Amino acid sequence: MKKTNIIPFPGTVQPNTKQNGTGSIYRLRVELEEIEPVIYRVLLVRGTVGLDFLHAILQVAVGWTNSHLHKFNIGDSEYSDPEFNLNEDAFEGQKLVEDVAIVNLSEVAPRKGFQFKYEYDFGDSWEHRITVEDILPDNGTLAGFAECIEGKRACPPEDCGGTGGYADFLDTISDPEHEEYEFMLKWVGGAFDPEAFDSKKVNRFLKKIKWEHPTVDQLAKVLMERDAIRAGWRRRRRSGSRVRRQSDR
Repeated sequence: MKKTNIIPFPGTVQPNTKQNGTGSIYRLRVELEEIEPVIYRVLLVRGTVGLDFLHAILQVAVGWTNSHLHKFNIGDSEYSDPEFNLNEDAFEGQKLVEDVAIVNLSEVAPRKGFQFKYEYDFGDSWEHRITVEDILPDNGTLAGFAECIEGKRACPPEDCGGTGGYADFLDTISDPEHEEYEFMLKWVGGAFDPEAFDSKKVNRFLKKIKWEHPTVDQLAKVLMERDAIRAGWRRRRRSGSRVRRQSDR
């Protein structure tokens, strides 16, 4: 049988794949740490999805562009993409970062109330606290693999300098008399509303994540369509992203 990267529709069984957590729906609350008022999303996610798939869900739902490195911190273990080579400088006896694709959500988050971290961009260091608010039986109402049922506020702009830089950015664009007001507005694309959030748009693009192990290019296609970015600019950004990914480390 030819192996495919397309996930079978929920409820079907694909040969030689893990089925742990089949029938379980996780209610996850995702909060960006050290930002007030809080930026958060509440997601329904199937327990069978891998952490690499969860990474794609978080990029779409929070609003990031997958332009930097990422990792999950769960208990005393870390999970990331092996292509990042995070174990390259590991010293003897150090616990190695594990492959993000080898475990699914139900294996690493076994109970209600469990918390773990997702870090995106090792330079700006955006820390997301993820809380399992509930583990629900599958009653057939979740269409697809993830849905955003609640959220508040916009994702910070990429490369704005982390939580401190974001606070400075908001102060600047809220003050027309600030010397960097026009520069910052131009940098961010002309306008930025920190209170903006559209769950319907998020869900429209969550449905487009259909691969068991999403590749960088597959996820980029979804994110670029979400952000309505032209193909030419996309190619330039992807080229620049490789430089930024190296600077994350």
